[in-house]
Amino acid sequence: MTRHVISICGECEGAGAALAGAVGALPEGVALRLAPCMNVCSRPVTVAARAEGKAAYLFGGVGPADAAALATFARLYAGAPDGMIADARPLGRLRFCLIGRIPA
Repeated sequence: MTRHVISICGECEGAGAALAGAVGALPEGVALRLAPCMNVCSRPVTVAARAEGKAAYLFGGVGPADAAALATFARLYAGAPDGMIADARPLGRLRFCLIGRIPA
C-alpha cells in the first residue's frame, strides 16, 4: 500500500515529466505521480509531498538537476514519523525551493 505521495506538476511545459523521469527509484511506500496544474506557475516546476497524519510540503522552482535531492527528500519524509524533516542540509538546493510546510 502506498502511504506517501510525491506529486509533480505535469503541466509545466514538459519540465515536470522530465523531473519525474530523472528521479529514479523511490523507497517502498512512496508513489510519484504527475498532477494537474498546482497553480504555482510563477515557480515551475512545483512539487508537493503528502501523507496521512504527516506534514505536507510544497516546493517550487524544482528542476531535473534536483532529482537526486528529491529522492533523498522522499527517503527522509517516508522515515519521519510526523513528516517533519529537522535537518534539510542533505537536500542541497532543494531546501531553498521550499515554499511551505503544512502541519498535519
